Amino acid sequence: MNVSESAIKDAVARLPLLKDEIQKVIVGQDEIIEEIIIGMLAGGHCLLEGVPGLAKTLLVRTMAQAMDLSFRRIQFTPDLMPADIVGTEILEEERETGKHFFKFVPGPLFANIVLADEINRTPPKTQSAMLEAMQEFEVTNAGKTYPLDKPFFILATQNPIEQAGTYPLPEAQLDRFLLYVKIGYPSAEEEVRILSNTTGTKKAEIRAIIGKEEIKLLQQLVREVSISDQLIGYVSEIIRATRPATTTVPFVKEWVEWGAGPRAGQALILTAKARALFHGRYAVSPADIDAMAYPVLRHRVLMNFRAASENKSSDYLTEQLLGAVAKSALS
Repeated sequence: MNVSESAIKDAVARLPLLKDEIQKVIVGQDEIIEEIIIGMLAGGHCLLEGVPGLAKTLLVRTMAQAMDLSFRRIQFTPDLMPADIVGTEILEEERETGKHFFKFVPGPLFANIVLADEINRTPPKTQSAMLEAMQEFEVTNAGKTYPLDKPFFILATQNPIEQAGTYPLPEAQLDRFLLYVKIGYPSAEEEVRILSNTTGTKKAEIRAIIGKEEIKLLQQLVREVSISDQLIGYVSEIIRATRPATTTVPFVKEWVEWGAGPRAGQALILTAKARALFHGRYAVSPADIDAMAYPVLRHRVLMNFRAASENKSSDYLTEQLLGAVAKSALS
């Protein structure tokens, strides 16, 4: 990487400041904010799940301000069409010659940070229109391909309590999200602060802490963070252990319908590297892998009916799995 050491150190030093700036508006949610920043550093997209009123939209908007990036919000509804998010061609006339031509008008996907609000409220046809953008960082319209400006980062939200009028995301699209982040209720102390901060006249001013070029630099730097062969083996064992057909872990056979694929291992290594960099380290530790295993595997391991009847979630499976695999892989 042809970048000065001082530029690298300055960019890395801004990451804790970025979190602090976001927390001027967002009370608590330390782990959530960190996971979303890690997803951005790893160059992936995040799916946020939480009940209404937990400031999911405010969090994404505040992040865009603190990172000095262009921001667009798409409210997903049952009547939303693919052209409404990708863009469409309109017929225009050339003033001088009177000739007519088609001009592509970009949709709201053409931004650095896109908030896909309540993504599970739109039909599969529109959901699938986002797949190319999420995977290839480009969109196709009328046979022409249009690249998206980088960094490109989709943050999608969904509410877990609404069933009527929702369309569950297909597994193929879920797998495109690097992380599945769950947002819970605030603590009693945090809730008092939220009520105090949001019902008065004072509003926090958000400064731009980091810019587009620095984010690109950090995304390149993430891939240069070192990870030992032993830890790569640890990641491989975790992923392989989630598959009922080949696992040696008894409770996986009991609770899991479908295990994680190789993409989950790639996601776990990349996010572990990003977490190490976020904390100012240039080598991955087992703690980085263990911390990121939850949001990486949460949507990639399909639990069966027996697990549901016994109230066993994918997070519980991951916790038990890490304990079982670590004893053999890291000994």
